[in-house]
Amino acid sequence: MSLKVEALEIPDVKLVTPPRFGDQRGYFSETYNAQRLRAAGIDADFVQDNQSLSALAGTVRGLHYQAPPFAQAKLVRVLRGSILDVAVDVRKGSPTYGRWVKAELSADNGVQIFVPRGFLHGFITRAPETEIAYKVDSYYSKECDGAVRWDDPDLAIDWGAGTAQAILSDKDLSAPAFRQFVSPF
Repeated sequence: MSLKVEALEIPDVKLVTPPRFGDQRGYFSETYNAQRLRAAGIDADFVQDNQSLSALAGTVRGLHYQAPPFAQAKLVRVLRGSILDVAVDVRKGSPTYGRWVKAELSADNGVQIFVPRGFLHGFITRAPETEIAYKVDSYYSKECDGAVRWDDPDLAIDWGAGTAQAILSDKDLSAPAFRQFVSPF
């Protein structure tokens, strides 16, 4: 078994599935190997690891971005629980500008998602006590931090079930609409 990397409908966004080796004790998985990812076309020098816990199912985090010069590529995985993860292309001149892709990530399936620079990113939790870990290739900058409304009608993202009672931060509740967003990418 080897590392599996699959392009989504927007080919720069990729699903990464590391192999798991299991027996009666559980499993072992090498969740990150820079050399293997580079060989698979993901050439990001990650400099920071982040982790979040969402206590309740239906928690939305996003749609977030870091503008240049602190734009971030991300490699996201679920440590506990499950999420629906979404990436929206906001690269000026891209043929897929304004389009989105999504993927189900869970502790059970071990699937990760690579989101390159130039994308809005967000997720909704599908289970309580969901823990996310993600690597980023640039340091956080409050001045470069931004968001777009997660349920924007122009984007029409299919978040699936449970969005009527979505739990959001004040920042995400007050995020501007997509048509007000001026892409820095």
